[in-house]
Amino acid sequence: MPQDPSDTVRLEPDGTIGSARRGQPPVPDASPSAPEETQVIGGPVAAQPAPERDEDQDATRHIAPVVDETSALPPVRDDGPHGPDATSSDPLPSDSTQHIAPVPPVADDTTALPPVPRDGDDPSGPGGPPDSPTGGGAAWWRRRAVLVPAAAVLALAAAYGVDLLVAGDAVPRGTVVAGVELGGLSPASAAARLESDLAPRVAADRTVQAGDVRGSLHPASAGLALDVPATVDAVDDQPLAPWTRLGSLFGGERRADPVLTSDDAALTAQLDQLATTVDRPPVDASIEIDGTTPRLVEPVDGRALDRAGAAQALTAALVSGADPATPVALPVTVTAPRVAPAEAQRVLDSVVTPALAAPVSVVGSGGGDPAELPASAIAAALTFTPADDGTLTVALDPTELQAAMGDDLTVFGTPAQDARFEVSGDTVSVVPSVDGQGIDPTDLATQLLPVLDDPAPRSVTAALGPVPAAFTTEDAQALGVKEKVSDFTTRFTNSASGTNIRVVAEEVDGALVRPGETFSLNGYTGPRGTAQGYVPAAVISGGELSQAVGGGISQFATTMFNAVFFAGLEDVHHKPHSFYISRYPAGREATVYEGQIDLQWRNDTDTGIYVQTEWVPGALTVSFWGTKHYEIESVSSERRNLRQPAVQDKVDDGNCTPQSGSTGFDITVTRVFKDPVSGAELRREDFDTHYAAEAVIRCVPAPAPEPAAPAPGQPAPGQPAPEQPPATSGAPASSAPAGRRPGHRTGADARAARRRR
Repeated sequence: MPQDPSDTVRLEPDGTIGSARRGQPPVPDASPSAPEETQVIGGPVAAQPAPERDEDQDATRHIAPVVDETSALPPVRDDGPHGPDATSSDPLPSDSTQHIAPVPPVADDTTALPPVPRDGDDPSGPGGPPDSPTGGGAAWWRRRAVLVPAAAVLALAAAYGVDLLVAGDAVPRGTVVAGVELGGLSPASAAARLESDLAPRVAADRTVQAGDVRGSLHPASAGLALDVPATVDAVDDQPLAPWTRLGSLFGGERRADPVLTSDDAALTAQLDQLATTVDRPPVDASIEIDGTTPRLVEPVDGRALDRAGAAQALTAALVSGADPATPVALPVTVTAPRVAPAEAQRVLDSVVTPALAAPVSVVGSGGGDPAELPASAIAAALTFTPADDGTLTVALDPTELQAAMGDDLTVFGTPAQDARFEVSGDTVSVVPSVDGQGIDPTDLATQLLPVLDDPAPRSVTAALGPVPAAFTTEDAQALGVKEKVSDFTTRFTNSASGTNIRVVAEEVDGALVRPGETFSLNGYTGPRGTAQGYVPAAVISGGELSQAVGGGISQFATTMFNAVFFAGLEDVHHKPHSFYISRYPAGREATVYEGQIDLQWRNDTDTGIYVQTEWVPGALTVSFWGTKHYEIESVSSERRNLRQPAVQDKVDDGNCTPQSGSTGFDITVTRVFKDPVSGAELRREDFDTHYAAEAVIRCVPAPAPEPAAPAPGQPAPGQPAPEQPPATSGAPASSAPAGRRPGHRTGADARAARRRR
């Protein structure tokens, strides 16, 4: 029943609860005023007579004091004037009071319960329950603003779950790997599509561009290939993000990179091979003399292949699935030259041109006929050295000066002869030096330089005297070259390679490496081209067999490296072949390439090393003579981490060389140093070698050209000619419209048929 707005309750200062209602509530005429009830909380409730009171007097309920930590009690039900005791004729007392017994203490974490409305109270009034969220008394969760979004969320959650269940193990929708669409495929179907659509692109030869150098790189030889199982495994997990799944329903793509297998050693070998054609030192502006004609040499920037950047660029090209015909740009580092063209031009005009304008007359201090130093000898002896400050220094090389004059200086005496070593069987001996008499080439070069820019005629007076040998008998004996320290022999069958091995062996034979000196094979031999007697022979380039001038020098490097190994000398630098070659000892071999890959070793003993080379058809021996400091033992590990070769079909365009390939592996060779007298072990040194798998290359014929399309009306090659319709003896051609259905009658034919019927 609605509550009287005036029926309010307030707390009086004396602890009582007062009501703002004025007078007694209205009652039916036939019923006397119902007395108020007095209840003692916690005890029996008895009705008390209520004396009449003034309407203006407040009806007051006295609340007994309670102890602390009380809990709120639910309100006592008041049946009102029409309740069960409404018929009582006892008058209301002037102060209707409810006595509340003390409440025992309870825990602090109590919850105040909302007041229970009495019968007849207005729930919207001050004593009623708080307003409901709807304003109409409905629970908050039944409002439309709550139910609609909740239903939408439930629907989306259900759709999300159904979508996940339907997707199952398939590759997520919209998945694209390097341009290959895999979305919705099973893992097996995705693997098959990668094998057919992406793997050939990854394995195809790549054109690479480094600066102005263009080359070809074979991914299989570089150890790069598509890892299909790993790629499928990387993309087959369903995404759980709701927005990602929702986007895929509307064509959104989920791009992923393929996974590649890689062999760092094989890739490095390929890049090193490419670097031999890319790398070049900076060329300073200088002067070059052809005969007696000088010309200015323009400077050239130095260039070096950025190996790490090149590996990243190549891998990125393969991962992207780019067209193999598109060149892959590889980064290079550039080094500027020191000497500018203006400085070289100054030297050319002020020094070189006057120096070559006329000969110089050389007169001996003891008289006699003079010797003429021609302009060609001056040109051969002139040297130009770049300085760090950007200038070009001019000098005369005494050795070149003496060689250019030849026997002309013998008129002033006899030349000196250096001491040398001579091997006979298993012994080595010193051939003594011989001092000379005449003009010292070094003194002559010093005297010539100041007069080169003088006008003709020009002359110098050279002092005659003893010319000591540069390498004396005492020098040779002090080196301690007295016995064979080590030797090693390799064999070969290729005649072209054998020619190159003979030429380099002749150049190195007799080399003397003093204590503390480092021997460089490239530095000792210098250029190895056709002018030096080298011929084209087989080399390994880019993982494939090909031809190049100087091929076969790696066999000499391998033979010398083993002589170094068993002599116990320090290995400064050696590079094994990228692929294992069966005629060499595994883990104890070396390759070289002019200007790029070198063999270097150091004589770290206190005695000299004399190098002897012996070449016979089919075999090469390199021997070291000196003083034996160690007995060396070589111990090889088992071959481990075996790698199977890839198979590559290459179109035979006339330059394809088939190769059977080889298995890659790792091996460790241990050099054991022992005392040559007692045999006691002194120390050990490990050489770890990583061989890449050499690809199997099969040369396949080029595909036959597509036959030309036949002319209109002509049969394709190999097809019979179409049959011609029989002749009609002049019968007129049919006038039926083109494309009319066979047997279909015209309108005139149909009308004639109806008339006949």
